[in-house]
Amino acid sequence: MARKSEAYLPVSTKPQPKFRVKALLGHCLYRRVVIWTFVIIGLLSYAFFSPGLTGRSRDVLDLVHGGNGVNEAPQVTDGIVLQTQDSQVESHIQEVVEEEVKPVEETQTQVQTQEEEKEEEKVKEEPEGEKQEETEDNANSPHWLKYKHLDGYYNGLRSLVSFSDYKPEYPEASSTGKGSEPAPTIHHSKPPKPSVYRPHPDYDSDEYQKTYVPVKRCYIDEDEKIPAPDLYAYNGVPQGQPKAALGSYDLLGLREDVCFDRFGRYGPYGLGYDLESGGTGEALDTEHEGSEVVWEKTGKINYEGVDWASAQERCYAANQDRFFTGNETRDFELAQAGRKRLDRIAIVIRTYVGFQWTSHALLNFRAMINELSLRSGGEYDVHFLLHVRDNNEPIWADPTTVQNILDINVPPEFHGLCTLWSEAQMKLYYPGNFGDTFENPSNGDIHGVYRSAHMPLQHFAMMHPEYAHFWNWEMDMRWTGSYYELFDRLGKWGAAQSREGMWERASKYYIPGLHGSWENFTELVRHETKQSGKRPILGPVVFNGKSGLEQGEVFLPSSCSSGSDMSQCGVGEDADLITLNPLFDADDSGWVFAGDVTGYDMQYEKPPRRCAIVTASRLSRRLLRVMHEETWRLHHSMFSEMFPPSMALHHGLKAVYAPHPVYLDRKWPQEEIEKAFNGGRDHTSGGHGSPFDLTNEHNHKGTSWYYNSEFAGLLWRRWLGYAQMDGRGNNGGRAGEGTKRGGRKEEENPKSSGRLCLRSMLVHPIKWENPAEQE
Repeated sequence: MARKSEAYLPVSTKPQPKFRVKALLGHCLYRRVVIWTFVIIGLLSYAFFSPGLTGRSRDVLDLVHGGNGVNEAPQVTDGIVLQTQDSQVESHIQEVVEEEVKPVEETQTQVQTQEEEKEEEKVKEEPEGEKQEETEDNANSPHWLKYKHLDGYYNGLRSLVSFSDYKPEYPEASSTGKGSEPAPTIHHSKPPKPSVYRPHPDYDSDEYQKTYVPVKRCYIDEDEKIPAPDLYAYNGVPQGQPKAALGSYDLLGLREDVCFDRFGRYGPYGLGYDLESGGTGEALDTEHEGSEVVWEKTGKINYEGVDWASAQERCYAANQDRFFTGNETRDFELAQAGRKRLDRIAIVIRTYVGFQWTSHALLNFRAMINELSLRSGGEYDVHFLLHVRDNNEPIWADPTTVQNILDINVPPEFHGLCTLWSEAQMKLYYPGNFGDTFENPSNGDIHGVYRSAHMPLQHFAMMHPEYAHFWNWEMDMRWTGSYYELFDRLGKWGAAQSREGMWERASKYYIPGLHGSWENFTELVRHETKQSGKRPILGPVVFNGKSGLEQGEVFLPSSCSSGSDMSQCGVGEDADLITLNPLFDADDSGWVFAGDVTGYDMQYEKPPRRCAIVTASRLSRRLLRVMHEETWRLHHSMFSEMFPPSMALHHGLKAVYAPHPVYLDRKWPQEEIEKAFNGGRDHTSGGHGSPFDLTNEHNHKGTSWYYNSEFAGLLWRRWLGYAQMDGRGNNGGRAGEGTKRGGRKEEENPKSSGRLCLRSMLVHPIKWENPAEQE
C-alpha cells in the first residue's frame, strides 16, 4: 500500500506567504530532495573543474560501488541525473539508459516471431565496437537491468516433465552442485491430461473421522444438485522453468511438483465457455487444446443466479458441529469433549465504491469462496469489506441506500458477502483527539483508509467473534494454485515456528540458493544477531512512553516459561500475525512512511516499529483486540502496514514472515540478491540500506510479488493466454517495451510448447488482465 497514487504525495493545501527553509527541510521527502540537490551540485562542480576528471572521454561519475543496488546514490551521465526512485518521485527527471544487447538464445523453446528474428539479425550485424559501447552505458543503469532475462517461465505444457527429471533454467545447475549439463529439450506432440487436485484433508478417511467431526458435502445451489467443483493440475513441471529465488515450497508444505494452466485453475468457475452457458466468455479467443477435460465430470456449471453468501451459510450450517464458536465458555466445553474442533477463519477482501469488476475478478473470487469455504466444509468464510467514500451516505440508516450502492458497485452474486463502511463511521467508532504525529507524508486524515486501513478491519473483527483469525486481502492479488492449500499451509507453518529468534528470522528474506536449508538459515540469523551485539527479542518490548493494556500483556505461552527448552518456546501456538514480506525495522529504513506515528509522547523518540510492505496478512483475534484498545483508549496509530506488526512487537505477540516462493524475471547472481534484498542493518531488510528505501525499491520491479512489480502482471497475462509486450526493449527492459509475445497464434504454433503451466505462486499487483480492460 506504500505509494499508490500521486494524490498521496506530500502537498501543501495552505498558501504560504513567504519561503520557509525550515518547512522545506523538515519534510521527509523534500528534505531528501534538497540534500541530494546540493550533493549533486557539488559532485558536478568537482567533475567539471577537477583536472583529473575533465580529461576523460565521457563525463560519467560512477557513484555506485560494485553496482549492487544497495544504497545506490543518484548517477550522473552527460549532465543528467539518473534516479532509481519510483516514477512518482522522479517524474521530473529524464532517465537516460542505453539499450541492452541481449545474446540470442540457442536453446529457446518458444517460437520466435518475425519481428524478433529481424532484431536478432540486426544485433548480429552490429560492429563489435558498438556492442562494447552499449555495454559500458548499461553500467550506469540499475544493476538488475544488466542481468539476462529468464525464458523458462514461458515453456508450456508440451515441455512438461516429471519433477524427478526437471532441471531449472535458474539457479544454474553448476551452482546447485548437480553438474552443469543443460536440460534436454522436451516437446510433446500433444499436451498431457490434467488430474483433479485436492489439497484438502481426506475428509472421508477413517483416520480423519476418528479425530475430527465428519464433514458434510457442500453445494453451490440450494437444491444441492451442483456440488462444489474441483480444480485441475498437471503432474510435473515444464522443463527449464526457473525455481523461486526467494522463499520455499517445501518449507511451507506447498507442492512444487505440479503446475496449473488457466483452464484447470479457472475452468471450473466459468473460464472457457460463454455467457449463455453460464460462464464468463473469457478465454474463448485463446488456445484451448485439451481443455474440455476440466468439464467432463461436472459439465459447464451455470453461475447465473448463484448466491455465494447463501451457499456459504448453508455449508456452515451443515458443518457447525466441527468448529469452535467464539464463546469462551462453550469452546472450553467443546475442547474437553469428543473429537477435535477447529477454529474458523475469515478472508476479508478489501474493495471500494468505484472498483471496476471484470470477468477475471469474478473467476478469482468464485475460486476463493469455493476452495476455502465450500470445499473445506465451512472452515473459512469469505467477506468483502466495501469502502463507501461518500461520508454523507446513510449506510447504517437506510437499507435502500445500501442496496443501491451494492447494485452499482458489486456483482449480484457477491451482494450478501459485503459489509459497508465509511471513514465517517470510523470517526464515530474511534472518536477523540489522536494527538500529534511525528510525520504525515501523505497529509491524509488519521481516520482515512490510506493511513489507517486497520480501523475497519478491527471493527469487523469486533463484530464477528466467531472467527479466530482474519486474512486481510486485496483485490489485485492472485494465486495460481488452490487457495485452501495456501492459507492452510501458511497457518500450520506459523504455528510450528519457535518464538526463539522469531523476530530476527522474520527480518530477512530467505534465499535458499544462498542460505541452504531453513536450519542453516536459522543458524546464520543467530550468528548475525550475536555479531550485531543486540539481544534477541522475546516477549513484549519496553520503551519510553509505553502504556499498558487493560487486558494485561501475558501473551507468552507456558512453553516459554523459565527453565523451558527455549527452542520449543511458542511451538504449536498459532501465529498472531503472518505476513508475506519481511518484518523490517522501520527506523532509518528510508521507507517513506516510517515516521507516520501518531498519539505517542513527542518528548521521547519514536517507539520501536516493525513493518511489512503489502497489507496482505493474517491477524489473530487477540492481535486485533490489542490494536482496537490501542486505538480507542490510547489513541495510538501508525501507517497501515506498520501498525499491526508494531503492536505485535510492543505487546509480545507471535509474528512470523512466511517465506512463500517469489520469482525473479532475470538471472540474478545469488550474492547480488542478498545484497539487494538483505542489504540493510546487520544483513537484514531493515534499517539503513533497506530494500524498502525509496532509492532501492526498483529492485522489486522484476519480482513476482511486490506492490510496484512489473513482472507479476506480465507473467500473469501471458499465463492467461494474452499476447503482450515482453518487456525486453530499451533501457534493458521495462513494462510495455520489447516485442509482442504469447497469445493464441504463438501458443497454437506446432513449434511452440503450448500454453503456460505455472506452479502455485502469488502475483501482485494485477491491475488489468484482458488487454481490453486496459483500453
